[in-house]
Amino acid sequence: MKIEKGTIIRTVLLVISFINMGLEMAGKGVLPFSNEEVSAFVSYIWAAVSAIVAWWKNNSFTKQAIEADKVLNKLKKAGK
Repeated sequence: MKIEKGTIIRTVLLVISFINMGLEMAGKGVLPFSNEEVSAFVSYIWAAVSAIVAWWKNNSFTKQAIEADKVLNKLKKAGK
């Protein structure tokens, strides 16, 4: 049985989240970040990921490029 890396990462983050919540309830802050800093970081990561996905994805704007994408998709469906 092989556990995927993503599953391990998500599980570790969940455990850290629960530990942090418990410590916050006890009145002891674990993460030395303000809410504004966390919000800015999440916004930055979201923008960076969105930019990378938009850049990596094939974005066809011209009529010729759109037609070429249609031909390519037909070829892929045909198994060529």
